[in-house]
Amino acid sequence: MLGDAAMSTPRSTFLSTAIERGFVHQCTDFVSLDERLRTGRVTAYIGYDCTADSLHVGNLLGIMLLRLFQRCGHKPIVLMGGGTTRIGDPSGKDEARQLLDDAQIARNMAGIRTIFAKFIEFGDAPRDAIMVNNADWLDEVRYIPLLREVGRHFSVNRMLTQDSVRLRLERDQPLSFLELNYPILQAYDFVELARRFGCELQIGGSDQWGNIVDRGADPFRLDDAADHDRIRCKDGKKRRRRDLAQRREAIRVRILAVLAQYRRCRRRPLPASFHRAFDR
Repeated sequence: MLGDAAMSTPRSTFLSTAIERGFVHQCTDFVSLDERLRTGRVTAYIGYDCTADSLHVGNLLGIMLLRLFQRCGHKPIVLMGGGTTRIGDPSGKDEARQLLDDAQIARNMAGIRTIFAKFIEFGDAPRDAIMVNNADWLDEVRYIPLLREVGRHFSVNRMLTQDSVRLRLERDQPLSFLELNYPILQAYDFVELARRFGCELQIGGSDQWGNIVDRGADPFRLDDAADHDRIRCKDGKKRRRRDLAQRREAIRVRILAVLAQYRRCRRRPLPASFHRAFDR
């Protein structure tokens, strides 16, 4: 977690505002990131796998941070996981994700795409957001070159210490080789986004921290005082993303109107950072 001294002295508009609203929890190099944000426009991305045809209220924290990032003059990338969804992220999961076929992934992606335009401006201007699909490059990847160019930079020893892997092993729950490849593909996403769009920063929730730091970039994670991937409901329990999705806490307009969703959230004892994201 960022120290109080570091968090109290940001000079860039984006970081100072994000910290004030309670978004920032951890960063690999806070000082360097703060300085880079002050020297010019930065391109950053958040990735979304297409495991459902909508997003839930937990995802809204990341979307609101991308919105703030753009309003501060920077360029957001929304990365659709058309390729990584075929693998399934093991982070925060007690068991392997259900494998989806290409048709279902395409339907889910089409549903998710409609959400972002309500919060982020897309276009061709320098600060306009873009939306890309990692299937565009992952579908073309050759396995042996990927292992040689990317896989050799990953330590299995370190991967085994990540919560997503360690907890499954400790509980004697199966972890497939397919899932173990997910961090490598996520790292390769950053490589391609840097090559194609000059992307310098990945933003992610606390459940993604292990995947993010393995690639040695300048990422930081979100924090809602109970971790980004969990939101406390009025019954006092913390809900994982999967549980929230099952409870139909969706933000798509066809499921729940934006105003109604806002009122529902305000009636729940959600973390303060969630309210601050909306209040300004």
